[in-house]
Amino acid sequence: MITTDVLIIGAGAAGLMCAAQAGYRGKSVVVVDMGKKPARKVLISGGGRANFTNEGASPENYLCQNPHFVKSALSRYGAQDFIDLVDRHGLQYHHKTLGQLFCDDSAQDLVDILMTECEWAGVQVNLRTEVLSVTQNSQGYLVTTTDKSYQCKSLVVASGGLTMPKLGATPIGYKIAEQFDLNVLETLAALVPFTLHDHDKQRFDGLSGISLLAEVTSEDGTCFKENILFTHRGLSGPAILQISSFWRAGQSVTINLLPEVNLNETLTQWQSEQGQKSVKNLMATLLPKRFVEVLVKDGVIVDKPIKQLNHLEIKQLSEYLHAWQIKPNGTEGYRTAEVTLGGVDTDELSSKSFESKKQPGLFFIGEVIDVTGWLGGYNFQFCWASGYACGQAV
Repeated sequence: MITTDVLIIGAGAAGLMCAAQAGYRGKSVVVVDMGKKPARKVLISGGGRANFTNEGASPENYLCQNPHFVKSALSRYGAQDFIDLVDRHGLQYHHKTLGQLFCDDSAQDLVDILMTECEWAGVQVNLRTEVLSVTQNSQGYLVTTTDKSYQCKSLVVASGGLTMPKLGATPIGYKIAEQFDLNVLETLAALVPFTLHDHDKQRFDGLSGISLLAEVTSEDGTCFKENILFTHRGLSGPAILQISSFWRAGQSVTINLLPEVNLNETLTQWQSEQGQKSVKNLMATLLPKRFVEVLVKDGVIVDKPIKQLNHLEIKQLSEYLHAWQIKPNGTEGYRTAEVTLGGVDTDELSSKSFESKKQPGLFFIGEVIDVTGWLGGYNFQFCWASGYACGQAV
């Protein structure tokens, strides 16, 4: 049996951040993870370049039953703090619109920084190690793994959510929380593409790969303006992934397909300036041609000279394209989702240290808890912030 001050379950973004911070404070720290490599989700994120933070990260960018919970950690360790860390290691990265930061080369560079920090802090990282059981005793917690047993004063659960089961995602974090009577909120796949009902799939068959700027609104009024992408199974793209966190089964989403055009005015102007041209050809200057052809087939766009459109037809076409309603069949689920919505109830945890209020020495950080960021580096920033806060407290 190995005795250590801190045992961390999960060698992901939050777990490694916490480990390094605790190690620098002189604590003996062991991290266990069942994967072959550390931080596997970091490695595949952002197309292999890891969108590792967002310069604009603030509490408003997170979904949580208690919206105030994230304020403390984000105020103590913000995006600039993490940028300073990677700058010290000489990471080459670039900025994208909307505040996202990506590695220039590979997400492996970021994982190397986290592992270097852990090495400098004297942290031991044990991979291919599955946790079998956790029990409380007078010295803290006894954690039995496939490899050996660990006795620790502080146990940190940084096991992530249920997303990407191929990478080894398991519900162990939720099970440990429930074992010690912590409330776990319903979990759902988030930041995930939509699937469509068969009739819509047939309608849009052949549109796969088409992308366009749109404004997507959920039934609760949340709105994102970014690209949408037609896929073989349904709809994806940044705006769809964003809105999926706010969508629930059975609901519709409203999509403004021309967010930067006033179609009513444009059609009227075309009537006076280009009256002989067909509605179809003119609309293909605003929307992808293949999409326009689907709308012609559906009877949404009439194939006749634009001067023949009456006021009612102009109004109906404008309303349709500015507020296109679609009811998804579902989502692609945890297989392709970027994060898990829900998880360990934040009311059970200290927002300062992430320690369980009723179970001293037991901490939960990162994706396992009920904090879900928007797409664009926000989830990693919460991992860094919660890992830092917890590492200062264990």
